[in-house]
Amino acid sequence: MDYRQFLVISIGTGAHKQTERYSARESARWGLLEWLWNRGKSPLVQIFREATSDMVDIYASVVFQALESEGNYLRIQDDTLTGAAASVDNSTKWNLRNLVRIGENLLEKPASRVNLETGQSVPVVDGEGGTMSNKERLVKFAKTLSDERKLRQENLVSSA
Repeated sequence: MDYRQFLVISIGTGAHKQTERYSARESARWGLLEWLWNRGKSPLVQIFREATSDMVDIYASVVFQALESEGNYLRIQDDTLTGAAASVDNSTKWNLRNLVRIGENLLEKPASRVNLETGQSVPVVDGEGGTMSNKERLVKFAKTLSDERKLRQENLVSSA
């Protein structure tokens, strides 16, 4: 199987803006209660939730880089959410409308991928030094899939 023909679109649920971190010096003195509840948050839950999302993105990026097919993987994730927008259980009409607005804005932002050395998201730069928006990358993926479907339909008709 030629894995270079795979197209993967990964749409994240968003993540809290990274504004506050815990230092190793500080957390080394924590007991069980501080790991479960500290500064109004649960550090242990935060670590597992963020690590899961990050590892999926990093693993997929490594695989597509190894296959020299980085352009076949698109991750769309807003990691700057704050307040109600970052909550996974707020389904008020106001918040849902706000999330739609955030999603529409995210489509216009430059497509990005994880830098495997730093773990940070960086804009995807094409061969000519330019960038494409998430929307443009999605349109490109859709065209590739549409072209493939047409080709398969033509092959079915010609082989019948």
